[in-house]
Amino acid sequence: MICPVCNRPLKSAKSIAKGIGPVCEVKIKKLENEPPEGQLSLEDYQLGDSKNDKTIHSH
Repeated sequence: MICPVCNRPLKSAKSIAKGIGPVCEVKIKKLENEPPEGQLSLEDYQLGDSKNDKTIHSH
């Protein structure tokens, strides 16, 4: 069986059962927990992160 992320052969029974290699699994989990580039995280929004504040204020 081949890892769908990196196209390398899966060798261990655990990786074959999961359908993904251990390194790629960690990379995918990390990506799932990060906001896309340029998008504020919920924590940044709640803290009022001024460096990423692009709100247009009308007076």
